[in-house]
Amino acid sequence: MSTETKPAAADEKKEVAKKEPELPKFEKDIADKITKKFNDKAEITFVKPNRIGVKASKENVKEVAQFIRDELNFDHAESVSGVDYPADKEIEVVYHLGSYTDPTLAKQILALSTRAPREDKPSPGKDSTRLPSLRDIFYSVEFHERECFEMLGVFFEDHPDNRRLLLPEDWADLPPLRKDFRIKGR
Repeated sequence: MSTETKPAAADEKKEVAKKEPELPKFEKDIADKITKKFNDKAEITFVKPNRIGVKASKENVKEVAQFIRDELNFDHAESVSGVDYPADKEIEVVYHLGSYTDPTLAKQILALSTRAPREDKPSPGKDSTRLPSLRDIFYSVEFHERECFEMLGVFFEDHPDNRRLLLPEDWADLPPLRKDFRIKGR
């Protein structure tokens, strides 16, 4: 009889080990609303306590951002960052969104990310890395997008002020946060 119970107990342990951790309900509900609205236009990349990750293509990022603002009450961008992926030939821009107006979202951060093809010689012209600006949706991205433009070479279409913010106006080198940027003399 003891030989019969051991395999059953072992199977039970395997079953428990295979279970995925339970997602936080509040954050999962928000993620489910995004999934329900956009299906394959937006991908939920992570759900953690007080954090949700959403990835959208550059063609859909404005529509997803509008929904996040209007329907989910994330009303401002707390920060915007960028990551250069030279092996993938892409640059990712991540908008960290929060809410001033909805107390239930006070601790929540929604990370909305999108990617654009990485051009080797960025310039504001035709062959630069381009993304749509979210400035009309989140006013607070104005300076953040300018910084991404300057430091990563991402040109934000329809941004009201795509010009240098920190670097000298005559900067002629690669954007300094690109992985292939090298300080001269080193």
